[in-house]
Amino acid sequence: METRDADGQPARELYGLLHLSPDASDEEIKRAYRQWAQIYHPDKHQTIQMQDIATENFQRIREAYEILSDERKRQVYDLYGMEGLTSGLELGPKLKTRDEVRQEFERLQQRQEERKLASHIHHRGSMLVNMSAVQTLKTYDTLPTMHGMAMATQVQAQVSKKNAVVLGGNMALRRGMGGGTVTCVLRRQTSSVSSIEVLGMAGIRSILSIQTSRQLSSHSTGTLGASLSLRDGTITLSNTWSRQLTEDTTGNIQFSLGPDTGVAVGWQKHSKKNSGSCDLKVGPTLFGVTLQYVRTFSPRSHGRITSKVGSMGVEVEIGGERRVSDHSSAALFCSLSLQGISWKLRFTRGGQKFVIPILLCTTLNPRIALGAVFLPASIYSFLKVYFIKPYFLKRKRRKSLEQRRLTVTKVLEARAASEKAQLLLRIVAERKRRKQAQNNGLVIIEAVYGDIKRRQGPAWYLGEEVEDDDADLPPPNIDVTIPIQFLVDDSGELRLHEGVKKAGLMGFCDPCPGESKQLRVTYTYHGHNYQVVVGDYDELRIPQESHRMRDGGADN
Repeated sequence: METRDADGQPARELYGLLHLSPDASDEEIKRAYRQWAQIYHPDKHQTIQMQDIATENFQRIREAYEILSDERKRQVYDLYGMEGLTSGLELGPKLKTRDEVRQEFERLQQRQEERKLASHIHHRGSMLVNMSAVQTLKTYDTLPTMHGMAMATQVQAQVSKKNAVVLGGNMALRRGMGGGTVTCVLRRQTSSVSSIEVLGMAGIRSILSIQTSRQLSSHSTGTLGASLSLRDGTITLSNTWSRQLTEDTTGNIQFSLGPDTGVAVGWQKHSKKNSGSCDLKVGPTLFGVTLQYVRTFSPRSHGRITSKVGSMGVEVEIGGERRVSDHSSAALFCSLSLQGISWKLRFTRGGQKFVIPILLCTTLNPRIALGAVFLPASIYSFLKVYFIKPYFLKRKRRKSLEQRRLTVTKVLEARAASEKAQLLLRIVAERKRRKQAQNNGLVIIEAVYGDIKRRQGPAWYLGEEVEDDDADLPPPNIDVTIPIQFLVDDSGELRLHEGVKKAGLMGFCDPCPGESKQLRVTYTYHGHNYQVVVGDYDELRIPQESHRMRDGGADN
């Protein structure tokens, strides 16, 4: 367990302050401290004003050094950040290993965690309404009709740190006939690597089952299960094995023995933009292959294509889903099969789901299939360009302005502190700049950190003109040309370490808390112009030929 900052990343501010990698050795920490002390030690400055600025920043550097140079303090900081150092964690001689530090901190937090568990009650529900528009598309004078519905609900309560109870039920109604089931699940975490689950179901299906899972290694998990049907007395045994094959790929295989004897093999691959899966089921009376591909277009939207081939027929489903708010999403999928053509609309809010399948045709009509696939995409494209995108841009701007107004005092103080820190870096940075210029080396022309898409003023992301409602706020970015030039080493190279938030670097600050930030660096090297943009936690190495600007822009 690691302490995370507001962006969900591990806390690494102290490493940034000393310009160190999180894997820095003790000797590297000492060397970095000595280098910064040469700049910020109060005795190095003559005027009272500069001595005061130096004293303030030297205290920050010394505090960072005292923590990172102490093995036990560094262990706590790496695991829990500054919270671990200020939470009353014992750092006596008996705490020697990383595991002992972890155990002591967890012991101090256990009581608070147990109190939180009592409030961990999660509710999920879904409602499905089957609609038919077959007659509507034939005569155009009737409305779609409902020919079935189903409802399900589930409540999960964490009764203790290791025990959870799940209560659920569902019912379905179709063509005047209906039924339902009630389910109860007891789940217990028997150890850090194993759990056991007991399920009871009564209703149309009456089942009693038990299942146990165990993490066999850091990359594999095994599950054993047995279920008894209380209606006909049949028993089903199952065994599932899953393993992480690569960093982004997992595989699983399941054996079942009983009324539905068979073997199921699955494979899943996940990446930042693309995901795919393949499932194969083989049995005496059942055969099926399912292929799925998911493409992520943005953090809020993704598309999906699913194809199923087997003894039950052939079906292709294509569609997409988009988040309309932090807790809500909407999706539309088109299903094409030998049994007909249908749409499936889905709305999700929190743990509640509302699904509306609409049957369009009972045969695979090419004309209706073409319209069913392309009509929703055309309508969505029109709405996205003229309504959805402008709406989200305005809402994003409004939230950004609200956040900036709430943090304006904090930002102004941070900007003032960073400007003072840059005063002491300026002389050395200018000396390095002149030396690099004489040698035709690395010269930083401009470096901007923060929301780099908005340099100044109220112009928004797409360059559209908006009302001047943020003129009284500091810009959501800061000029860091001086500290970036200062960090250029004698060999004419610059490296910012991966995983270290750039706001923690000396001379930097966070100009827009709670928002995504980037660093843009424009520089010259051997008479050519270069430019690069990196994320807040990404590594930066310059110069690089891939950053070279051609035809008025950067290659990257």
